[in-house]
Amino acid sequence: MEKKQSKTGAIIATVASALICGCAGLIACIFGILALAQVPFDTTVNGYTSTQPLPMGFGALLCLAVILIAVPIVVGVLTLRKKKVKDGAMDVLPPSEPLPPAS
Repeated sequence: MEKKQSKTGAIIATVASALICGCAGLIACIFGILALAQVPFDTTVNGYTSTQPLPMGFGALLCLAVILIAVPIVVGVLTLRKKKVKDGAMDVLPPSEPLPPAS
């Protein structure tokens, strides 16, 4: 009797990676876009307010965002796909008719 494989673990792994990596990737994407667009933000320290844009180095967050967003997709594809069942060694049958002469 064959044991049925449960996909519960695969679903949990996909949901967990989507929550952890997907949300972090979307936040990194937002900050990367804001940095590349040079959106200014205000900082107040001891009553003194200064306005400055986000550093351009934060634009590298877009690369990180693409990787983080791709992780749940890859996890889902690899864990939820149907695996091919291997039947063991393949039997090679000889041809039923003779081979033509090589010329």
